[in-house]
Amino acid sequence: MIMRILHYCFLLTILSLCSIHVSAQHFGTLHGIDTTVQLLDTSRQARWGQSSQPDPLPRFARTTKEPKREKKFLRAGSEWLVANIVPATFNRFITKDPYSYISFKNFINHQRFSAWDWDDNQFTTNHLDHPYHGQLYFNAFRSNGYNFYQSSIATLAGSYLWETGGETQAPSINDLVNTTYGGIILGEMTHRIARNILGRGSRHPHSRVSNEIGAFFVNPVNGLNRLLDGKWGKIDEYNAVDSSTIWTEVNVGIRRFDAQEGDILEKGKNGSYGRLRLWYSNGPENITRPFDQFYVNLEFGKGDSTFINAVNVHALLYGHKFFETKRGDHYGILSANYDFYNNDAFFYGAQNLMYNWNSKFRYKKRNRLNMSVGVGAILLAGVPDPYLLYGASRNYNYGSGAGYRYHAELSVLNRLLITGDYNGGLFFTISGNDSYYILHAGTLEANLRLIKNFSLNVSSGYFALAGHFEEEHYPDFNRSFPFGRLSIGYNVRF
Repeated sequence: MIMRILHYCFLLTILSLCSIHVSAQHFGTLHGIDTTVQLLDTSRQARWGQSSQPDPLPRFARTTKEPKREKKFLRAGSEWLVANIVPATFNRFITKDPYSYISFKNFINHQRFSAWDWDDNQFTTNHLDHPYHGQLYFNAFRSNGYNFYQSSIATLAGSYLWETGGETQAPSINDLVNTTYGGIILGEMTHRIARNILGRGSRHPHSRVSNEIGAFFVNPVNGLNRLLDGKWGKIDEYNAVDSSTIWTEVNVGIRRFDAQEGDILEKGKNGSYGRLRLWYSNGPENITRPFDQFYVNLEFGKGDSTFINAVNVHALLYGHKFFETKRGDHYGILSANYDFYNNDAFFYGAQNLMYNWNSKFRYKKRNRLNMSVGVGAILLAGVPDPYLLYGASRNYNYGSGAGYRYHAELSVLNRLLITGDYNGGLFFTISGNDSYYILHAGTLEANLRLIKNFSLNVSSGYFALAGHFEEEHYPDFNRSFPFGRLSIGYNVRF
């Protein structure tokens, strides 16, 4: 779920966050306690820096209970329906898309199970536009008082209505998955981030208007409803009680890579490199509710044919603390994940459901070791097929299979942070040429804190995708992308 849309949304999020009250610190602790997030790839916050005091909450916000919100079904349903009516009308009367001449008979015909098929849209359409469309369904209900699960059902229903009634072409299996799963992930993320921004504005009256504007860009549906409710620029209990914390890190530097020979030393190319990362935590004790912890990684790099190189989203669905020892704590975490890799060698996009075993070890006061091992299902992956032209523009296969991950972090004296990541997958083609694929994506990184919030980052990695085809006249391929990176990092807590 996600390349260009997450690109724009993330940039708008960073700009929006910059307008709110900021407590700058370098991977510091929050509220004087260890805020390590028990989630794959989200365990950095408590590594470096000194503890800081939380922003003061309004008197009515000093509670552990979530405020009850009025459920406005009529307005939620109307916005949900508009999310389908507007694109259908645009396609019919503006672009005059041949598939937009819908009818009730067409809708009835699409209720047959045999009517469903795989579409031939471009990769970016299926993996960008559809998740963004899905988050509109989600936030139509989420911003009108409904909880995560109820809004998720609305997302599935909205996607189903569009696939069966929004176009005359056969309803698409992959679109239903991308719109629903991607829409839920993107929808709850934008809901949580917008709430964090509005909550900060509640505690800093001078920034309420700028926070409203920032939250509107992150979650336009919620911003519209705040205008309709007359809450714009005002304190409301639901946002004011939010005590979540967001950390962001920005890296800027150079990289060396090679997608042809696999030799970055002799035949590699140089290019610019940038990275934006965001960690969201609703407190280390909150691991049973969906999205109380999540992580977003967005990487840029100048190459021969690509600019956005990676998008990774890892979000907690449910967690449980199994046991603790004198030196460590051990958790089980069910997470929803989205991974997108796009480099000069190959592209890859997948939605996963993973179970992770996470362990935190403490050695004295300033040394920590965190490790996480995860395994689960790749629900749907899109991978390149050089021998396929499905319909007018599809040059990739769809498949499902198994994914596996490993993540480790070693913090030494709160100054040196060494991180290792591995993401692998094995999946078999469902739609496309008979084949199976194996993915390897590994990175080793060292961060040295220089002064205050600045760090020097050195990393090296290797991405590889191997395709194996049943037909003898389709040769197997193995595409690799080794790289090395050097950058300066800056991070801050909001």
